[in-house]
Amino acid sequence: MGEQYGADQIQILEGLEAVRKRPGMYIGSTSARGLHHLVYEIVDNAVDEALAGYCDSIDVTINEDNSITVVDDGRGIPVDIQKKAGLPAVEVVFTILHAGGKFGNGGYKVSGGLHGVGASVVNALSEWLEVQVYKNGNIYQQRYERGKVTYPLKIVGKCGPEQHGTKVTFLPDKEIFEETVYDYDTLKIRLRETAFLTKNLRITLKDDREEKKEKTFHYEGGIKEFVTYLNKGKTPLYEQVIYCEGTKEGVYVEVSMQHNDSYTENIYTFVNNINTPEGGTHLTGFKNALTKTFNDYARENKLLKDSEDNLSGEDIREGLTAIISVKIEDPQFEGQTKQKLGNSEARAAVDNIVSEQLTYFLEQNPAVAKSMCEKSILAQRARAAARKARDLTRRKSALDGMALPGKLADCSDKNPENCEIYIVEGDSAGGSAKTARSRATQAILPLRGKILNVEKARMDRIYGNAEIKAMITAFGTGIHDDFDISRLRYHKIIIMTDADVDGAHISTLLLTFIYRFMPELIKQGYVYLAQPPLYKVEKNKRVWYAYSDEELNSILMEIGRDNSNKIQRYKGLGEMDAEQLWETTMDPERRILLRVTMDEETTSEVDLTFTTLMGDQVEPRREFIEANAKKVKNLDI
Repeated sequence: MGEQYGADQIQILEGLEAVRKRPGMYIGSTSARGLHHLVYEIVDNAVDEALAGYCDSIDVTINEDNSITVVDDGRGIPVDIQKKAGLPAVEVVFTILHAGGKFGNGGYKVSGGLHGVGASVVNALSEWLEVQVYKNGNIYQQRYERGKVTYPLKIVGKCGPEQHGTKVTFLPDKEIFEETVYDYDTLKIRLRETAFLTKNLRITLKDDREEKKEKTFHYEGGIKEFVTYLNKGKTPLYEQVIYCEGTKEGVYVEVSMQHNDSYTENIYTFVNNINTPEGGTHLTGFKNALTKTFNDYARENKLLKDSEDNLSGEDIREGLTAIISVKIEDPQFEGQTKQKLGNSEARAAVDNIVSEQLTYFLEQNPAVAKSMCEKSILAQRARAAARKARDLTRRKSALDGMALPGKLADCSDKNPENCEIYIVEGDSAGGSAKTARSRATQAILPLRGKILNVEKARMDRIYGNAEIKAMITAFGTGIHDDFDISRLRYHKIIIMTDADVDGAHISTLLLTFIYRFMPELIKQGYVYLAQPPLYKVEKNKRVWYAYSDEELNSILMEIGRDNSNKIQRYKGLGEMDAEQLWETTMDPERRILLRVTMDEETTSEVDLTFTTLMGDQVEPRREFIEANAKKVKNLDI
């Protein structure tokens, strides 16, 4: 007989034990992403005070012991007794799930954060947390260890009668998190975005560890400055950033936009400062307003002939950078990941406000309106040419027996879960890879030279490029609007290039193409970078491979440094014979692969990086290289 299932088998998790038992349910994961999410939760509580009009500044510090301190000058968490719980309100906020000013009336009209569970979840997942509240001329303090109160709320000092705010310091629990070291740049990206979305709020990030750093973010122009920041690696089509603002049906709408000379659209949407990467009703409202307003203007001003088709939304949005930010009292989210807004009133509000204010802008700025319409009409013509090339690519299936450009050597297994494709630089390395591979599961696609930089090309040129067509056909998914991940033919797409400047450039070109036209491949973890060895060390007929200078030094320390070592520095994959390439770079049992990942919370920064590296503007690229050069290891110039 099996075990009995009765009342005794039903567990009741007291207090915050449920959070510690299943942390992923509350913060997504216990990886570095979840670790940083703890900071965002405490910061978001302070931002709610700013949105309500009570907070002007937030200071975030990474302390020497890797704990985090967040100080705000809001009203201070209430310290009086909460009647239902019979405890000070601050203790309720930090020890009881679903407690806070985000539920019911009288708290916050709009708020971000993780469904009102932020402070208590951070407390539950911290080794210790200490909160100080500055209020009524007193400094109140309470400390918790792994979510449990260590002493009752007490007054530990006096403050000025006008001083108010909250200070929270916490140390993430090593028992919970795989990684407990905070990354300054990750926090910087998120806090900069938060400051853009909350105009006039001042956020300072300080790092008190070895490399002391400090950065303050303060944007009086709010999301207008956000668009300027995102367009800094591009050439704007017109000087001013278009800004629409208003409230309708209880929804506060802010939209800023500006076209640039690129061919990609970058639209970011937010609800109560929360990123909504899957868009939703606010995005639909914006697109409807944009398409209708532009077509109406183009028709009325004879920029479109009667015989010509209306401009599509895609045509109008080519080269557009836009931020859509709505504040709504009761946001409803759709989908598995809760990253898509569902409120119908948000669609109507955005549509109405943008239509009205954009129409006025176009009428007041005819020269700007004309340049925008002309760019859209050019895009329309290029799209028609691209459609013909795309239809041709669709007919050329990787399975129809036609010789593919790029010399694809396919694998025999047809189950995508078992299959991987190596994108290899050059025919020489391609030849070695074809000989070395496991023919059942490994396909090889050699590329001739550097592929087209898609950052500087329209769709018709992209479909006309032989190397890109070979990849599109081999992957099987289609690109852009035709993309369908269920047709993916390989569950590992591995970029394998030389460990030199040219190889790094080719990898970047390939990643730019995948990011711009097949981003889901990166989001779902199908894209990898191969890591060929940098050195081969021989001694007494024994061979070692080193993948970094540090590993080389470690090997030499172990075997001894003398003249009998024959050290070979690999300049390229073509220098390896098939056997060496297999055992170092292609054998699943021994190879090193780096998975390319993308955090949707920092998509705007990823986009800016690609634009900076691959766009026309030289100065931002030089600044980026100077700022990041020290992080690059083992790049042979």
